Amino acid sequence: MLRSWILLGFAVSGIAGTTLGQERTVYRIPVTGTIENGLAPYVARLLREAAEAGADAALLDIDTPGGRVDAAERIVNAVRGSTVPVYAFVNPRAYSAGAMIALAAKEIYLDPAGVLGAATPVDGQGGKMSEKYVSAMRAAFRALAEASGRDPAVAEAMVDESIEVPGVKAPGKLLTLTAAEAIKLGYGKPATGTDALLAAVGLEGARVVTPKVNWAEMVVRFLTNPVVSPLLLSLGMLGLVFEIKAGHFGIGGLVSLTSLGLFFGSGIILGLAGWEEIILLGLGFLAIGIEVFLLPGFGVAGVLGLGLVATSLVMGLLGSFPTAGDFGMAGLILLAAVVITVSVVYGWLRHLPTSTRFRRILLQDGLAANEGYVSALPRGDLVGKTGTAVTDLRPAGTALVGDERLDVVSEGAYIKQGATITVLHSDGYRHVVRATD
Repeated sequence: MLRSWILLGFAVSGIAGTTLGQERTVYRIPVTGTIENGLAPYVARLLREAAEAGADAALLDIDTPGGRVDAAERIVNAVRGSTVPVYAFVNPRAYSAGAMIALAAKEIYLDPAGVLGAATPVDGQGGKMSEKYVSAMRAAFRALAEASGRDPAVAEAMVDESIEVPGVKAPGKLLTLTAAEAIKLGYGKPATGTDALLAAVGLEGARVVTPKVNWAEMVVRFLTNPVVSPLLLSLGMLGLVFEIKAGHFGIGGLVSLTSLGLFFGSGIILGLAGWEEIILLGLGFLAIGIEVFLLPGFGVAGVLGLGLVATSLVMGLLGSFPTAGDFGMAGLILLAAVVITVSVVYGWLRHLPTSTRFRRILLQDGLAANEGYVSALPRGDLVGKTGTAVTDLRPAGTALVGDERLDVVSEGAYIKQGATITVLHSDGYRHVVRATD
């Protein structure tokens, strides 16, 4: 019996020692600023890393005015699919798409000044979108609330002002909860900071890890930046225009393929582009190829090809749940690309042919003497010299002046071969002569 107690004591000591020896880890994931497409793969990667590292929890540190719904949906899917417990810390605001992300967490903690809600979908001008979008968003919020055991009517009221929540809000006003209201309604718990939150979930003293954005994510977010995207599209379209005018595959086609490849490649990574966009782009290039190789010039095939390419570009800028604001942004990016392209082509056609550097590369149609161009150096030393007509001058022919054999032209009269001639004047390669009596 004593032996059994001793063995049990060693076992308990070993377990306690193992537990004490293991450092508890929490992954902190910042969800700050506008929620855009580059944020979704970053959050998904950190949740995977947290699971692979055996982290005890993941903490979404939220401070956002909202953003793209499709990006928020991908973050929500990553949160709900995580094998690591995910907690949301509203620090201090989670509006619109940020509220959707917070509702996906296991538990929501709010800073004393925190606010949560105001999630109705709006267009690019800030106006409420159609009932179709509102209904879809309302259903998404209701499902998230039901999954976490929260009152779904409160979540719906964050999206649709027509929803009434007795004792909380009357119809006609969109619901935005303060920290105190959220705690009262069971939508969150208080936390004065990260340490207080960790203590509340039983992870007091845990090591907090905040991984940085890796180089690949930085590149993708750079390529999808609203400033960079128009430049990529402009290079892609300029390459297509030059390729059509050139009539063969060259540097224009290479630049176009590279630029559009970067544009669509980053879109595929972010989930914006799919097979539909790639197929349309391929058909566009096929039509342009027919224009270049089979129908030189710029006709129906070229216009159709550019139209298909433009359609694929717009689709590549939209997500799975595009709002009117997303359509507006896509239109602005495409418009900026068109303006840049037209400006470059105009500048090229207007100024490049007159550029001195350009003229050093390509020959002009004519060279004017007043611009400094001469066919040959003047030969004033020949003027007044005499020679012999080697051929009949009718009026042009050949004469021998000193030891030089020259192409000459008579002053107008016929000069017989062997006659003595005198050089009247010499202008480059044109030597005018007269018969000497």
